[in-house]
Amino acid sequence: MSVMAAETHSVVTRPSLLGRLSNWEDHASWDEFHKLYHKLVFGLARRSGLTESEAEEVAQDVFKRVAETIQDFDCDASRGTFKGWLMNLTRWRIGDKFRARPPETSLDPFPDRTATDVAAGVAELSVLPDDWETEWQHHVLELALKAVARRTDPKHFQVFDLHHRQGWSVLRIARELGMNPATIYVVNHRLKGLLCAEAERVKSRLG
Repeated sequence: MSVMAAETHSVVTRPSLLGRLSNWEDHASWDEFHKLYHKLVFGLARRSGLTESEAEEVAQDVFKRVAETIQDFDCDASRGTFKGWLMNLTRWRIGDKFRARPPETSLDPFPDRTATDVAAGVAELSVLPDDWETEWQHHVLELALKAVARRTDPKHFQVFDLHHRQGWSVLRIARELGMNPATIYVVNHRLKGLLCAEAERVKSRLG
């Protein structure tokens, strides 16, 4: 947890990281980029119906394409935001994996479709914008939570986690942790504000 939080904290701004990626010899920045985005791309590929090995291949293909074209990214306004560009790269690579499957494979999530059907439509059906946005928000929240945890008293973060993520009541937390309920309300209010602020910072860093 602390390692990921430190990695998130080290990204000062999204442009600074993307700018550093234009130097292919900057291995530290590429490692940082991979750790920030791999889970997002891999998770989308898995949820679209690909196997673990196929999803890993998608992630590697996406990062390879980013490496090949990142130097031109900021010079091409037609690509839009980095977030949108990365989504399209992921969709296309997921579609490639489905099209590469034999039509008769038992792993095909669309067994009633012909090979032509899959080739024509799977890229659009595999990862839709709403799916990407949901995964993106989860990714942002996870990184923000890790950053808040790094900067917060462990017991206070435990209170926040029990209440907001595990659904414990304030009275149950007070009883189990031996705390005053009023303190628990204050801690939750403060950490909720920190989480919202950190989530905005993460969004700006990720693009």
